[in-house]
Amino acid sequence: MNANDSLPRVVVGVDGSQPSRAALRWAVRHAAMLGGVVDAVGAWEPPSHFGWSAPVVDATFDQELAERKFADELGEVLGTDCPVQVRRTMVMGDASDVLLDAAKGAELLVVGSHGRGGFTRALLGSVSTRCAQHATCPVVIVRAQ
Repeated sequence: MNANDSLPRVVVGVDGSQPSRAALRWAVRHAAMLGGVVDAVGAWEPPSHFGWSAPVVDATFDQELAERKFADELGEVLGTDCPVQVRRTMVMGDASDVLLDAAKGAELLVVGSHGRGGFTRALLGSVSTRCAQHATCPVVIVRAQ
């Protein structure tokens, strides 16, 4: 058993959007106040999940690209002086399903108000709305401003 397994967990969804970046910064500050750890979680879906008619030729290409972008974003937002441990997880699947699963047993789930596919006139994105409705822990929805 890892010593960090008993620390409070703050799960945060990471997708490259400005609200996601703000949520990541918020999650790190909150975890530092709690003396906890952050589980930064990203989700990716291969093109075939979006209804493309052509088969996926190289299924690893999208995963590799998604993982590289995920790592780059975490590095840009967190820098080298992060006050808490940030564990990184990239999972294939629907973002809301992945986050709801990751948040089981967590102290808190933090998501951005809109993700990559958010409509600018909508008050909340579909992932943040679904997480707020179905999470088994409290949910904080962070705006980019």
